[in-house]
Amino acid sequence: MTRPDPVALAVLENRFRAIVEEMGEAMLRTTYSQILNSSRDFSIALCDAQCRLVAQADHIPVHVGAMPFAARAVADAFGDQVREGDIFLLNDPYHGGSHLPDLTIVVPVMDNGVLRFWSLVRAHQTDIGGATHGGYNPAATEIWQEGLRVPPIRLGEGRLPRPDLVMMLVTNTRMPREVRGDLMAMIGAAHLGEKRLLTLLGKHGGAVLAEAVEAIFDLSEAHARRIVADWRDGTWEGEAILDDDGHDARDIRIHARVTKQGDRLTVDLSDSAPQTVGFVNSSYPNMRSAVAMAFAYLLDPEVAKNDGAFRPLEVIAKEGTVVWAREGAPVTLCTSHCSNEIVEAVVKALANACPDRAMGGWGRRFRIAIQGRDPRRNRNFVWHLFHARPGGGGSARGDGWSTAGEWHSAGGLKFGSVEMAETRFPLFFQHHEFRPDSAGDGTHRGGFGGELALVVESDGPCRGNTAGDGARHGSAGMLGGEDSAPHHYVLQRSDGSERVLATKEVGIAIAPGDTLYVQAAGGGGWGPPDKRDPAARAADRREGLVTR
Repeated sequence: MTRPDPVALAVLENRFRAIVEEMGEAMLRTTYSQILNSSRDFSIALCDAQCRLVAQADHIPVHVGAMPFAARAVADAFGDQVREGDIFLLNDPYHGGSHLPDLTIVVPVMDNGVLRFWSLVRAHQTDIGGATHGGYNPAATEIWQEGLRVPPIRLGEGRLPRPDLVMMLVTNTRMPREVRGDLMAMIGAAHLGEKRLLTLLGKHGGAVLAEAVEAIFDLSEAHARRIVADWRDGTWEGEAILDDDGHDARDIRIHARVTKQGDRLTVDLSDSAPQTVGFVNSSYPNMRSAVAMAFAYLLDPEVAKNDGAFRPLEVIAKEGTVVWAREGAPVTLCTSHCSNEIVEAVVKALANACPDRAMGGWGRRFRIAIQGRDPRRNRNFVWHLFHARPGGGGSARGDGWSTAGEWHSAGGLKFGSVEMAETRFPLFFQHHEFRPDSAGDGTHRGGFGGELALVVESDGPCRGNTAGDGARHGSAGMLGGEDSAPHHYVLQRSDGSERVLATKEVGIAIAPGDTLYVQAAGGGGWGPPDKRDPAARAADRREGLVTR
């Protein structure tokens, strides 16, 4: 069959993108939990019948690169038993997922009984059971301590979820109302994608769309290869260091050996540290997604990020290392850490090949989850800190974005409205602003991290846990740029006593009136600091962003 002409291909490619964007808007407007409808910790993807990424929306990059593995896990588990109207669910990192808090809904799109596409929604749940609230257990030494583990299951048929399975899922969480509501929103968004694709199939037919998808992949591949071909040939090494695993491991090494030859790249992570006791280990899909993220960040923004764009990239890794843990190891932090460090190591290596495309390190994630009782509503709450985001890295084009977040989300995660958070939770923000002197210096400095003072206004004791990294190591400088300041979080008791919070703690006692002081890392600098424009330095000092 003749492939569609260039105009038709452009229309169809944009139509696929419009579908995933509409699905994302539906999610944003129908989810229940703060982590989704305020902080937007979800992602959308379309895959073809061969489980290749066709289109993604601009949400959380680390999600999307792993979602084809979810489609493949469902296809492998159910084979020719997939039927129109089926609803599949998974979260198991060792069977198509990334980490347990991310539930993934997978819906097949059938054309006269023939599978043509998969519609996927991945969303981070406010709680997923397990030993601690909020989905992260820094004390875990095996995955069974991290929460409810769901391999690919058929959650429903005839486009309706099974009430007994839904009840089983939500009963195993601390926040059943929110998880149920978010799960229904995910199913609705996936069905919206199915509906839009069925309309497209009715107009063009399955064979034409299949040819169009192949042509779109080929165009993205050609675009990516043209870019890579302009980079310098060679083999280089990059390294990033995790603070710790929450147990006995310190300064955990992520190592990338990157070879660029012609229009091809090979990324070898085999020399990374052995897997750890704690939850900074990565699942295989998450590791592959992190490498794809690093590559995508160095391409032109106009390159459609689909299966074709990643064909120039080969990934080598060794099972049993921190970047690819053996089944059973805890991995819940992996979508943040070691994802960020994988990206950092790859970009450091490739800065030798394409210095004008490399950027300074983005901030690391340092999350707090607080569980307590809201006296205004007389019900339990779990609140996840997304405020006071770290800064993004500087680049050849200019200074980094302030409070943009981490490399794994690239601005996709939002901190939302302070006033809305105060309305929904028993919290009071005394201040929320940029943190002076947090950015790494350079020809183009990093962005500034945020800082806040947050008073807990519950009428009884709360419990907190932390999950993150970057209190010892700041965001990496690039090509002579300086590292940023690291994170610094302090809990001040109502009696005035203080203690510094570690990045991986469980069971933190938080009393009414206690205050959290959060100072987030900035982004890493790009290029030698002595080449920075003096006028830019003067402007930072005038605005109080740099004090020394």
